[in-house]
Amino acid sequence: MSSPSETRYALILGASSGFGAATALRLAGEGTVIFGVHLDRKTTMPQVEELMQQIRDKGSEAFFYNINAADELKRKDVVADIRQIIPKGQNVRVVLHSLAFGALKNFIDKDPAKSITQANMIMTLDVMAHSLVYWVQDLYWNDLLGTGSRIFAMTSHGSEMVLPYYGAVSAAKAALEAHIRQLAQELGPIGVTANALKAGVTDTPALQKIPGHEAMIEATLRRNPAGRLTRPDDVAAVIALLSSSDAQWINGDVIAVDFGESVMDKA
Repeated sequence: MSSPSETRYALILGASSGFGAATALRLAGEGTVIFGVHLDRKTTMPQVEELMQQIRDKGSEAFFYNINAADELKRKDVVADIRQIIPKGQNVRVVLHSLAFGALKNFIDKDPAKSITQANMIMTLDVMAHSLVYWVQDLYWNDLLGTGSRIFAMTSHGSEMVLPYYGAVSAAKAALEAHIRQLAQELGPIGVTANALKAGVTDTPALQKIPGHEAMIEATLRRNPAGRLTRPDDVAAVIALLSSSDAQWINGDVIAVDFGESVMDKA
C-alpha cells in the first residue's frame, strides 16, 4: 500500500454488492483504504467477508460496518470511527452513495393495501436520497472533506422515466440528482466535487427486485451498441477515472455511464 502521506480513503455506502462492491475492489487495487457501509443478514455475510478479503489481497485495508445507513446515531458513530483512523489533515477522497433499498409499489391500485403508503414514500426518499446529505454533513463537520474529495451518487434513467412500480424510487433518484447539484454549489469553495452517475441497465440485486426486469434486460441488449448490459466494473472504472486530480473541473453534473444506451432508438 502507499505510504501514509499518499494513502487515499474511500467511503462506500452500499459496499457489499453491485456498484459499491465493484468500486471497492477497483479503488483498493489502486491503494485506497475502503470504509464500507452495508446492511446484510447472516446468510449473506460470507460474501461480505470474501469481499473484504479480496480488498486485503490487493494490498489495501477494509473497514466494514454492517448497519442501517439511514440510522442517525450509527452514522455518527461510523464517521467518528473514520475520523479516528484517518490522520489529521487527510480527507476522504471518494464518497460513493449506492444505496438501493426502497418500496416498489404503484401509487394507485384498486386494492389500497397494494398502493404505496406514506411510510413507504418517506423511507424510500430517506434511504435512497436524503441520506447522502446527512453523511456528507457529518463528514464535513468532522473535517474529512477537502480539496480533491469526490462525491458520487448512483442515479438511474428512472429519474426521468416512468416505470411500473418505480414511482417512489424514481422520485428518490430525482431528489438525489438535486442534492448532488446543491452539494456541488455549497462544497465547491473548498474544492469538493459532487456528481451523479447514471448507469445503464445493470444486472444487480437491485434490478432483480424490479417487477418486469427481464423485459428491461431484453430491450437493453437490443438497444445498447455494445450488445451487452452495463456492468458494475464499468461504473467502477469511471469512478476511478473521475477521482483523478485531472477531473477537478467536473462538478454538479449527471453523467451517463451506459455506452450510449440512453440515446439509442428505444423501438
